[in-house]
Amino acid sequence: MKRINFEKAKALVEENIKDKFPEFSNNPDFAAAVTHFLHNPQTRPPLMGKDAFYSCLELLSGKKKKVPRGAGISTESLLTYQSEFDFIINNVPFPPTENPRFNFIDLFCGIGGFRIAMQNTGGKCLFSSDWDKYSKITYHANFGEIPYGDIHKIAVADIPKHDILCAGFPCQPFSIAGVSKKNSLGRKHGFEDEKQGNLFFTIAEIIDYHKPSAFILENVKNLKSHDNGHTFEVIYRTLTEALGYQVYYQIVDAKSFVPQHRERIFLVGFKPKREFQFPDFPSHGPKLSTILDRDVLERYTLTDHLWQYLQNYAKKHQEAGNGFGFGLVNSNDISRTLSARYYKDGSEILISQGDRKNPRRLTPRECARLMGYPETFKIPVSDTQAYRQFGNSVVVPVIEIISKFVVEALKNEEDNRPALVAEAPSDYKVNSLKKHSKKSAYGKRN
Repeated sequence: MKRINFEKAKALVEENIKDKFPEFSNNPDFAAAVTHFLHNPQTRPPLMGKDAFYSCLELLSGKKKKVPRGAGISTESLLTYQSEFDFIINNVPFPPTENPRFNFIDLFCGIGGFRIAMQNTGGKCLFSSDWDKYSKITYHANFGEIPYGDIHKIAVADIPKHDILCAGFPCQPFSIAGVSKKNSLGRKHGFEDEKQGNLFFTIAEIIDYHKPSAFILENVKNLKSHDNGHTFEVIYRTLTEALGYQVYYQIVDAKSFVPQHRERIFLVGFKPKREFQFPDFPSHGPKLSTILDRDVLERYTLTDHLWQYLQNYAKKHQEAGNGFGFGLVNSNDISRTLSARYYKDGSEILISQGDRKNPRRLTPRECARLMGYPETFKIPVSDTQAYRQFGNSVVVPVIEIISKFVVEALKNEEDNRPALVAEAPSDYKVNSLKKHSKKSAYGKRN
């Protein structure tokens, strides 16, 4: 069996496709398809046509085998190709899981918080997707895989079949801060947010087609109360009544694992029905002293001008009876919620440096620790992008413990399968589940 270095294999596959399938090589998701192929050569990745797929297998195996046009890719023929080579993926901090217990997909993956947690639980990722180009840089640096971009450009049928679907779908349309900002600007929020608000229904469409055994969804606490509870009702009834899943949900505060007050709602679903209970989370957790560095560059200390501005701003709102202001903390405290706007002024989490010195922001590495990321996690982007990425991330240890309970529930004997709701109540409509596309952008599906 050939042992092939991952980067060498990547270069060979890219050159092969550019030479033989130039149309495909011009696709914006070309690099994503290549890295997905190398991580999971047993599965043809989205957008990669059958001819390109077999050509890459032949290249790496060193053995050409003719496949009749229109023939399906059988398990036997795949094994014939893939028994000839193996990859050495050792140049990234978090390589694929060896001997996985289950597989999963990572939707709206950001920088990979879900992926680290799921791999720690024994899972293997088959597909990742995120639209943000800087998040994709960070994801690639840590996993050796480039996420696909716009999920709407991927045919649902092309997404690999999976055991567990994971998604921290965009929260800005539902978060308190996001709703307030959109209201002030006269913009729509919730499901009416055309760019991000309807992405839940993309998840529902994927679940409807692939019917994973379980899913784990994460969003802001305000999802439960947004639009007087109507938003959550639509989501819950779509998952249960339209899709037939047994759904459990709970609001979890990450302060049990990291020194941060960060409440998020988790929805866990099973089909067929499984008995499931969220873990009991400790009421107390670590303090900021566990994540703070002793020696920090001076550039993270607030300027006199910014510090004075924040104090004046807080005083003005206090006099008006509002709760707006900065969050000044020391090493014995826990912080407020880290948000994606932290790059602007750092006001929600300011670290005291004593009476004689202005407070400072957290560094990107401290933000990584605040979100439960390991020290080996690479931060290849600017401070501005890093603050945005960690502010939008899930808390890794929270996902990990929930995923362990989900996997344990899947191991147990399934309960009686719940009756699926053939027709929703007359006053309830699920209009956003589109017809499933079986067409691949490059090459016919089998």
